[in-house]
Amino acid sequence: MKLRYRCVMGAALMSGCALCCLAGERPQNNLPAKASTATYIISNDDTAFPFPNSVSLFVPGGTPQNPDLTEQNSIYSPGYGIQGGYFGASRIISPADGSSTCLYMSDAATNDITAIDMQTQQVTGSFMGSANDSGSSNGIALAMNDSYLYAGFPDSNTIATFTVQAGCGLGFVSDVAAVGLNGGTITGMALNRSLLVVAYGDGSIESFNIAKGAPVSNGDKQNSTGYAYNNLPTGVDITSDGHFAIFGDTAVSSVVEVSDISSGKLKPTVAYPAGSTNLRPIPTSSSSSVRLSPDETLLFVSNNQGGSVTAASFNKATGQVFPGCTTPALSGYFADWAYTGSLVTRDNFGNGGVLYVAEYFTTASWIGIVEITSNGSSCTLKESPSSPVLDQKSFGLLSIWSYPPRQF
Repeated sequence: MKLRYRCVMGAALMSGCALCCLAGERPQNNLPAKASTATYIISNDDTAFPFPNSVSLFVPGGTPQNPDLTEQNSIYSPGYGIQGGYFGASRIISPADGSSTCLYMSDAATNDITAIDMQTQQVTGSFMGSANDSGSSNGIALAMNDSYLYAGFPDSNTIATFTVQAGCGLGFVSDVAAVGLNGGTITGMALNRSLLVVAYGDGSIESFNIAKGAPVSNGDKQNSTGYAYNNLPTGVDITSDGHFAIFGDTAVSSVVEVSDISSGKLKPTVAYPAGSTNLRPIPTSSSSSVRLSPDETLLFVSNNQGGSVTAASFNKATGQVFPGCTTPALSGYFADWAYTGSLVTRDNFGNGGVLYVAEYFTTASWIGIVEITSNGSSCTLKESPSSPVLDQKSFGLLSIWSYPPRQF
């Protein structure tokens, strides 16, 4: 076990991943509302063979001073996970516009995507791309709108396009090649309107036009500005108006990069330090997972190898990022878990209210709970007394999702 753990630590900083070196009664479910609090926080448990993969559903609750989560149900996939992979890859997703009750999870070991109807909490099918599509080493990244789902397969360097069909079905359309300038693989994807933006984890980024469904490269593949300083874009988020793409970097500190995409192509990125300056020393190593608050005033950054999270101030008109606030290392860091993964908020309005954090280790995984306070000029992140909550089915949690999700 110790040898395996040292291998994880060595690989994670280089490629923005974890474990890269190894291969009751339910409340009534309704269609997502536009401005609401999440009915569920959902984990892709990424469970490996011989146990089937699953999603676990947690219900937000508690008080404003002590928000918590209660695990309520698990839904099992016919496929298997890998208990690791890239920090920036979203492995669970649903349409942001609330157009359906469908939820999709990727099963990296079996190279498939499982569909779940959240109205019935039942699996409706398992879907695969081409015979060449493979993500079994580092996970399958997902992005979608109400018409198409895109799956990034890092082993085969392909993006598969699926049509979204009735009953949460998926229909495979085609593959396109996607590989970084420096040989990197797909580590994170995000889309807005007709643009799909990809990070390759090797310092390079690229955008694709998806106006007709299947991605067509915009010919803008480039190394980020931070690449010269060994800051490697890994995770991606995009503003609601499609003006800016924001990249979370694998780096020795907390660094994000912003590209103006208003022209329909990536412009050279501007790099920003995201960590706070008023609470040093705080561990903020790496920043591969990023997520905008619903009102886009804050940029949440998962400091993957420091055990903390940051809320940087974001100007959605200019794309500028300013240092904000950072937590100390969250409860249980390096005792019960080793890395932070993706981030989601409880509310899909305002600053998000409460931030949930995937907390990864190979013997147990958890979800951290952090209260968000902000007033436009300052912010505070405070870990809840109920944090963290054990994800009983996961031994490699990297991706969580809110349902209904943020509306962009």
